[in-house]
Formats: sequence, structure tokens, C-alpha cells
Amino acid sequence: MNPLNSPLEVGVRALALLAESHPEPMDLSQLVVLDYALLHSAEFDGPPSLHPDLPARTGELGMKRRILEQGLLVLIRAGLAGIEPHHEGLKYRATERGPAFIDILETPYVDRLRDRAEWAVHQYAPRIDTDTATRELITRPAETRLPSEASRD
Repeated sequence: MNPLNSPLEVGVRALALLAESHPEPMDLSQLVVLDYALLHSAEFDGPPSLHPDLPARTGELGMKRRILEQGLLVLIRAGLAGIEPHHEGLKYRATERGPAFIDILETPYVDRLRDRAEWAVHQYAPRIDTDTATRELITRPAETRLPSEASRD
């Protein structure tokens, strides 16, 4: 199994987001956009990005949804997250065990992951519409720099 962007890795990132928003649930679209923002936070005037900026990084969204769904199933099977019907569709929520699981992980990467999840949920998420953000990310040419990237020159 490839550990990079595997359902397990993406599931842990989703759990960090769900743990930060706990007890509020999130839908799959929110998790996809917030996972992208968590990894590339510097693009959105947030903390330094968790992963390096690559020219074709917007292509991540194409595969992220499927892998994120698989990662969420891992979390559900482990009892760390649950799925519930909502008037807007299905939403995911960390169980009481979810935040505790994230808290016991002690690595520099997970520390940075928790910091980015906190920023994504509390600073970035309230300002965005996930449909518009998704559309902008997938229609942006790979070589197009975001305003925050241009300001670094």
C-alpha cells in the first residue's frame, strides 16, 4: 500500500478536521475543500502549507473525493467517526473517540496537521462557499498563481 494519499492518511486528515469541528458535522464537499486548504494553507493566506506547492496541485481534487470517502469508511469502521442523514444530505461527525485519538498522536507532522485543521475550520471555513471554492480550484489553470502566491514575489 502506498502510504502517501492513502485512505488511511486522508482519513487521519479528515479526522483532524472533524475533531476540530466536533460536535458539528461536515459534508463531503466541505471535507474535500478543507483538506485541500489544510494541505495548501499558504495559498489562502493561512499558515505555511503542510505539503509543498506543486504546479498541478489542483488535480488533487479529482482523486481526493474518492480517497476521502474510503478514508471516512476507515474512520467509521474504527468507531472514530459516524455518518448521519441531514436535510442537506449526508454529513460526517467525529465520535467522542475521534478527538481523543487525534490527541494521542504525537509527531511533529500531526502537530502541524492539528494547527492547520484549527485554522481551516475556524478561520478559513466560515469565509467560504464550498461549491464556489471547488469550482474555482478545478477551473484554475495549474500554472495560475493565486493572489497570495503573487504577493510573495
